[in-house]
Amino acid sequence: MPQGKPAGVRCVQLDEDNRCLIFGMPARPAVCSQLKPSAEMCGESSRHALLFLARLERDTQPA
Repeated sequence: MPQGKPAGVRCVQLDEDNRCLIFGMPARPAVCSQLKPSAEMCGESSRHALLFLARLERDTQPA
């Protein structure tokens, strides 16, 4: 996504299992490489993690 990924838009680099197709590759954006999962972020389910990420995107989008 040359212009970056807008909040609320699924990353085009995710496969059907939500795994990054460019993990470990130089083309992977720095923001992705720097994001460190935590218990708060991941919770008990993938639904919790996706809701957390949606909130993070919403809370950090430019005004």
